[in-house]
Order: sequence, then C-alpha cells, then structure tokens
Amino acid sequence: MTSTKPRDVQILPIATDTTILRSRSWTRLRFEIEYALAKGTTANSYLIQGDKIALIDPPGETFTEIYLDALQKRLDLKQVDYVILGHVNPNRAATLKVLLERAPQITFVCSNPGAINLRGALENPDLPILVKRGEETLDLGKGHHLQFIPTPNPRYPDQLCTYDPQTEILYTDKLFGAHICGDQVFDEGWQIFLEDRRYYFECLMAPHARQIETSLEKLADLPVRMYAPNHGPLVRYGLIDLTKAYREWSRQQTSQDTTVALIYASAYGNTATLAQAIAHGITKAGVSVESINCEFAEPSEIQAAVEKAAGFIIGSPTLGGHAPTPVQTALGIVLSTAAKNKLAGVFGSYGWSGEAIDLIEGKLKDAGYQFGFEPIRVKFKPNDVTLQTCEEAGTDFAQALKKTKKVRTPSQPASNVEQAVGRIVGSLCVITAKRGDISSAMLASWVSQASFNPPGFTVAVAKDRAIEPLTHSGNQFVLNILKEGNHIGLMKHFLKPFGPAQDRFTGVATTEAENGNPILTDALAYLECTVQTRMEAGDHWLVYATIDNGKVLSDGVTAVHHRKSGNHY
Repeated sequence: MTSTKPRDVQILPIATDTTILRSRSWTRLRFEIEYALAKGTTANSYLIQGDKIALIDPPGETFTEIYLDALQKRLDLKQVDYVILGHVNPNRAATLKVLLERAPQITFVCSNPGAINLRGALENPDLPILVKRGEETLDLGKGHHLQFIPTPNPRYPDQLCTYDPQTEILYTDKLFGAHICGDQVFDEGWQIFLEDRRYYFECLMAPHARQIETSLEKLADLPVRMYAPNHGPLVRYGLIDLTKAYREWSRQQTSQDTTVALIYASAYGNTATLAQAIAHGITKAGVSVESINCEFAEPSEIQAAVEKAAGFIIGSPTLGGHAPTPVQTALGIVLSTAAKNKLAGVFGSYGWSGEAIDLIEGKLKDAGYQFGFEPIRVKFKPNDVTLQTCEEAGTDFAQALKKTKKVRTPSQPASNVEQAVGRIVGSLCVITAKRGDISSAMLASWVSQASFNPPGFTVAVAKDRAIEPLTHSGNQFVLNILKEGNHIGLMKHFLKPFGPAQDRFTGVATTEAENGNPILTDALAYLECTVQTRMEAGDHWLVYATIDNGKVLSDGVTAVHHRKSGNHY
C-alpha cells in the first residue's frame, strides 16, 4: 500500500560531530525503474561539524524547502564552509541554487566531471569549486581529515566517495543504497533489506558491473565501520555481507559469456533512464551489459565493446533536429566495427521531434543490420508503461541473442535426470498482476503449497519473465487455477509471444479481484495473494505468497502439466 504521510526530514547524530538528515518521501518519487518497488525512499544528507563545517549531498528539489528549514534550525547556514557532492544532477541543482543564495560563502567539493556538470547546472562558470581527483584531502579539523575516492561509471561519470578516518564512515553516494523509506536509520536485521538492495543493484549497478568491481577494489583497503549511502538505511550491521554480495553480483554479470554494448548519451536524463530500463531487462535474462556513455568514452573503448558484444543498442536524444556529436561519432565507430550479423537496437527521447532516432535507425537499416526490437521513441519524460516497454524490449533482445547461440550449438537430448524431473506433475495456473497502468500474466506449473497457517504457497518465476517485477515482497497478484478440459485455449494464449508491454488480456474474459488484479473468469478457481518473501534459486525466483481470499468458480478437475524434461515450457 502507498503511504500518504507527508514528506519530512529525520535528523539523528550518527558519530562524533556527524549528523544525518534523512529527507523522507513515503511514496515513489518519479518514473524511473529503480523506484518501481514503490516503497518510497530517503535522500540522505550528512553534516560534519569540525573546526570547519561540511555538508554532504543535499537532496533534490522536492525536498529543497523542508530540508533547508530543518538545517537552518541546527545551525546558521552562513557557517557552512563546504558542500561535498557525490554526483551532480539537474534535480539536485535546484536545492544548490537556493543554498548558494542563502549561504554565498560556501565552496563546492566534487570530482572534475562533477565540476563541469555543476557549472552548467547552476549556469555559473565562476563557482568556487575544489576539484578532487583522488589524491587531495580536506582537513575539517578535530580529526576529520577527509579523503576522496573517484568511483565513476557510465551513468554517474562524476561519482565521488568520501571517507572520514575519524569516524571510519565511507560516504558512498549511489553505492550500497536502497529505495525504501521508514523510521529505521541503521540496518539492524539487515537481511530484511537484502531484496531491496539486490533490486537497487540490478537497476543501477548491474549494467556497470565492470566499473563497480573497480570501485570495490579502490575502497577495499579503507578501514570502514559504516557505509553512508544516498538512499535507504545506513549500512553497519550488514556491511561485510553486503560488500561480499556486491562482489558476487558484479562477478555474475562480468562472467556472462554473452554481452550487449549499450551506447547512449543523455541531455536531460530521460535517455539515460530509458537506457537503464533496457539494461535491466537484458541483465535479468542472464546477458551482461557493457554500458557506455559516449559523452565520456574514448573511441577505443566503444570499438572494443562493440567488437566483443553479440549485439549493440544505441540511444540518443534529439537536439536541434540532430543527434549530439558524441552519438554521431559512436555511430560511425559502430558502422565500421560491428559485423553485420550482430543484432541491433535503437531508442531515444525527444522534446518536439525525434530526428536522431530516425537517423540512427536509417543508417543501421541501410547497413543491413537486423533489429532485436522496434525502435523506441519517447516524448519528454518516460512513464511507467514506457519503462515496462523498455525493460521487456531489453529482455526480448537478450533472449534473441541466447536463442541464436543455442542454434549455433546443437542441442543435446534431455539427460536421464532431466527426464525424471519432468515427471513431477504440477497444477496448471496463470498468475495475473496489475499495478497502476502496468499489467502482466504468466503461465505457471511450478506451484506448491508451502504453509497451512497462514495458508500459503510457493511459485517459481523465471528471472526473465515480464511479470517478475510485479512479484516482489508486498506485491499482490491472483493465482488462477485452470480447469481440465477448457485449459488448452488459455494455455495457448499465455504461451504465445507478446511484444514489449503488450496487453496480455486482449481477447480473454476477466473480472477484477478485490486486490485489483485480473481474475480469469474461465478458470476453475482463483486465489488472491500477497508476496511475503522470495529466494533466489538459480535462474528463477522462488516466491512465497500468502492467500488473502479465493473462490472456486466452477465444478471440475484441476488441469495438470506433464513435462518431458526438467526444462520449463
């Protein structure tokens, strides 16, 4: 359920001379895939009061007034000496402008790419900025001798971590965060946050796994007692385990033998958001992504990624009726480097016209490339349905690459074990789910009762299924149990291929359950369910859900599915 609590700022001392200001939004902030679990978020800012005073990572414009008011009650803003920025984006710039008006004496501290972004965002080439490239420190007095570690990636090329040896706190910017809002400041019982942290990693970090591995190596030797991220609870109790998890999740991505080169530039952040959704769909399907922001990449990096990749996808905004120069340069490299049998994709956002997308599509078609999905054109900011389309397009693209690879490698007959596993008989069901404008469905036979009190069951959901994002903890769905005799039509319908974000329920009789999800009226029975937890199980998620309501719709026998091997449909 979405909370209706108003935004607020939670303030708490967390270490010597160190305070956290958590700007809390109890509802989802914006249309980006990383917020899709709709659990709200916190924008964490930090105040270090040595002989000099430093403010770390003020929040975005939705919090500007309540944040600055809360800060003003703690100290005179004219006492602040430094504002340290882990990254700069247009959303944060709104708060920085007001802060600079009220405290004109401040000096900004950021990375070199961050300084370029900051001067542009504040439209002021003469800002007082200390650029930190990794060697320089900043002494605030009282032992707070800050160190700086650049940890760039294509999405955040200006990312900078800050370490305070006095408190042994590492301010990690986007690393180790989670989009979840609550009263808990620290991560006591850290396991309960692991699903949210994993999802956050999949959305923001997985497409940059190679750079994340590099960042982890840079941070490895620091004696850290606590991670202080931009979002979610502080990481203290689960620090060792989360660090190990980041290494393992990154290794899972970099060790994949199939890669997609995802090349893009973004003027206002919208094309980057589309790229993030496409990348999430690709990585879900077990294919790795080499994400390249061509505004910051060397031509040799683009060429190497394209040569290695099984397919490539190019994204661009349209500026003045054209693709930006870095995209045109990258396109030239792709056309001269990529073999014609590599799968291609095109996407982009625009304000008034989308010539850049048409240009890239036309050049690739003329060169003879096949497309893994229809070009995606988005006007202004993407919405939920757009992001669902991008994610499913990414998954389709990855599955097409894997299918091609299987064709090249002759398939082997099912082993004795696979044949034996296939004899496990499961009831034939359809899971249906809807959240806002997004809906999906999936044919399932790996369903098993798991508990009597409360009544509950488990269902296995493949990681690359379109419905997977709707089966996280707290989500609700309907389990439709099919009836022997009339199940063939429904089975065929939900087994057929669907385009990205295509309506799964066209031509199927449905009614709405009390929890808002579709009921198939031709089913034998249905159960309204809430996801309690889920466990990673190889290429599937094992979802445990409890039953809130249900009904038998007609007399009959449950349809069952007999498989010839242990493989799914």
